[in-house]
Amino acid sequence: MTNSVADERAGLELPVSRGCPFAPPTAYERLREQAPISKVRLTSGGQAWWVSGHEEARAVLADPRFSSDKRKDGFPLFNLDAATLRLQRSQPPVMLSMDGAEHSAARRPVISEFTVKRLAALRPRIQDIVDHFIDDMLTAGQRPVDLVQALSLPVPSLVICELLGVPYTDHEFFQSRTTMMVSRTSTADRNRAFIELRAYLDDLVTRKESEPGDDLLSRQIARQRREDGAVDHTGLVSLAFLLLTAGHETTANMISLGVVALLTHPEQLALITADPDKTAMAVEELLRYFTIADTVTSRLATEDVRIGGVSIKAGEGVIVSGLSASWDPAVFTKPGNLDVERGARHHLAFGFGPHQCLGQNLARVELQIVFDTLFRRIPALRLAVPAEDLPYKTDAVVYGVHELPVTW
Repeated sequence: MTNSVADERAGLELPVSRGCPFAPPTAYERLREQAPISKVRLTSGGQAWWVSGHEEARAVLADPRFSSDKRKDGFPLFNLDAATLRLQRSQPPVMLSMDGAEHSAARRPVISEFTVKRLAALRPRIQDIVDHFIDDMLTAGQRPVDLVQALSLPVPSLVICELLGVPYTDHEFFQSRTTMMVSRTSTADRNRAFIELRAYLDDLVTRKESEPGDDLLSRQIARQRREDGAVDHTGLVSLAFLLLTAGHETTANMISLGVVALLTHPEQLALITADPDKTAMAVEELLRYFTIADTVTSRLATEDVRIGGVSIKAGEGVIVSGLSASWDPAVFTKPGNLDVERGARHHLAFGFGPHQCLGQNLARVELQIVFDTLFRRIPALRLAVPAEDLPYKTDAVVYGVHELPVTW
């Protein structure tokens, strides 16, 4: 496709809310069919390339000529106001905003914390956590129960707190700040939440430096002292910020949405309750189906690049739609059908390439344990309101539900 044809598709303005609780916006499908790489307008101003085909999306995300550094001029940001730009550029980058050797150097030391082997050792503790919160649900004597507050949010919050060494007594503080940061509310509120959370984590790392424990941050401090002779305090604050914010908000929303999807597709739920060995496949399909962090995989071309027959110039912004790519019928037959036996491991819910989600194995383990345990222990679980009446997070960067009333 020529650039002139792609430019004709520049009528779409982003971000676009999902009109249906499950399906992507219809505009996504139209663009993917007509022009998988298209120019779109941003509500914050300017244009960017919109990449919606699966093949094209993977090509962009794997290509080192596309930068993840949000501090660079021209990077496609939905909230492109002067205050946000100044704040982002004044702070050290998190791993997601690093490129090349800098990114590899930051990622390599923590990969071992998220291996399949290490997470297998965490399974019993995660199971205990899930059982604890389900026990509370069953003994509370109150119905309906908001599953978001009772299970979806506290499980990944407690898991990431224990992994990082964050006191769980502070969970309400960081949950509220994270929620504010990924919402599309006022810029001032988002920036204040960002500053407050970084200040909290700065203090936490300082305490770990003098009083280490058995946790990820303490192990990184010990490793740096052993290998480098000094602690990269600022780098650890950025690491803690990334893992804490990404480590519970996304998984919490996937728990809630997964429960909604399975309860509204009882034939699919029956497959995993009859054979829990299928739960791992079901998790992959649910991740594909929702791809909740749809447009966080933005990039900036640092060189002229030709992808899918389209020439993208250096300095132009690119937004990869993971949701559209994960619903590409060229890869996923009948993508609108929830099929827990699909085997959809090549979805883009966790991104692709060198920036693929560091904690994806942890998320998979948590989701598998929650779904298996919840439906085994409360087989009569059902929605307390129709699925279409739930308050979906159409106002947030990460999709989900604000509340999920359930009963049994």
